[in-house]
Amino acid sequence: SNPTPANYIDRHVHAKLREMQYLPSGLCTDNDFVRRVHLDVLGRLPTIAEIRAFLVDVRKDKRARLIEALLVRPEHATFWAQKWGDLLRLEPKQVTAAGTHKFHQWLVQAFANNMPYDRFAHTLLTANGSTFTHPATNYYRTAKDTNDALETTSQIFLGSRLVCAKCHNHPYERWTQDNYYGLAAVFNRVQRQAGPRPNELFISNSRTGEVKQPRTGKTMKPWLPGKGYVAVTDTTDRRRVFANWLIQKDNPWFARVEANRIWAAVMGQGIVEPVDDFRDSNPPANAPLLNALAENFAKHGFDRKHLLRAILNSHTYQASAKPNDFNRDDAQFFSHYRPHLLSAEQMLDAVCQVTGTTEVFKGLPAGTRATALPSPQLNNGFLKVFGQPARSSACACERPTEPQLAQALELLNGKFLHGKLEHPTNRMHRLIAAKKTNPEIIRTIFLTALAREPTPVELKLTQEHVENAKDRTQALADICWSVLNMNEFLFQH
Repeated sequence: SNPTPANYIDRHVHAKLREMQYLPSGLCTDNDFVRRVHLDVLGRLPTIAEIRAFLVDVRKDKRARLIEALLVRPEHATFWAQKWGDLLRLEPKQVTAAGTHKFHQWLVQAFANNMPYDRFAHTLLTANGSTFTHPATNYYRTAKDTNDALETTSQIFLGSRLVCAKCHNHPYERWTQDNYYGLAAVFNRVQRQAGPRPNELFISNSRTGEVKQPRTGKTMKPWLPGKGYVAVTDTTDRRRVFANWLIQKDNPWFARVEANRIWAAVMGQGIVEPVDDFRDSNPPANAPLLNALAENFAKHGFDRKHLLRAILNSHTYQASAKPNDFNRDDAQFFSHYRPHLLSAEQMLDAVCQVTGTTEVFKGLPAGTRATALPSPQLNNGFLKVFGQPARSSACACERPTEPQLAQALELLNGKFLHGKLEHPTNRMHRLIAAKKTNPEIIRTIFLTALAREPTPVELKLTQEHVENAKDRTQALADICWSVLNMNEFLFQH
């Protein structure tokens, strides 16, 4: 009986759960929800003021109101632009330092203005001009040759990993070697010419250039999945023909791939998993759900905020992360929320927010958050340990999602967390200087990190630890360290 426009999501999820004989969990608490939705929409923890304002709100639609408010915040655009920065391999070695910042700002503006996804994709795929003055042309700077361009495009926009088809046909998949080189014919005429300024490239379309199938020697016509080979005049940009086909509302891949990607970003797992591996031998866990998401997405003009809003308002998204006796074995049908580790950038920002410190990134303004970085900080050991990708490929697999032993060691003994806890002007030192009591400081630590007050048992034990310690400041740092090592802090739940 979900009254929101997202009820189609819950209907399809619950239909699958009945089929699998799983009973869905109830809704998460308000404390869990306010933390969860801030991390998913903005990439960061809520502040104490934001938590308290939400908890005292008695309106029945307060969750929908909070979602709406967060979707228009500037942090949403920078956080989600970073996700696409991973896919587009946005980093200085690939795009140059200046190109990285310009392309990043283009992505931020695309999300801030809620650019429809069909226009977003079409703009990238048909981009021409200088990589300095037309940031989208950098798509063909990272996709540096014909094979790279077709493999990147198919993986990002069709959810298909075609690299194997370059050499042979797979006996159990639909994509063939002929298909690979037919797609290559789409991108073979892209020209990359040096501009007058250092590191500048001009992207344009040539009227000549053919692709031969290496096994048969046949000259390949441009090929469109599901449509076949198409005849294109030499005066027509083949990329535009492909892009026009791609963004059609009835395209069986385009909307489904992005809907699955958005779903995975907030649910911790795709309906098709991995998210960029759509193939016959890797079917969706719930095909009717994925089709409904894609249909709704296309129907509303490929509006990514609309789709994200629908997912966030669903009972499925707002479900508790605690399994019940009837769904403990469910790992793919979304009977309960799937806890997942915070991203490297979220983790760094969260530690800084809880400790009341900042992190300085070379060449960027003071106060820049890790979730707003335009490119990887390869010299930051903490981000590297927690899986910040080098952006060397368009594969989603480059960012690991499972916890690693090195991460536990970093939190237990690493210099980063130790430095934040020992910083002379961190949150604990400021609260002590403000004459705050031990219970007040402990409650602040818990509320900032976990979006909840400590339980009576937690408060009793932590107070005793501080009162029995010789060094009050060190004892409070111990408590903060312990909270920052809790799964409740480390995982999105």
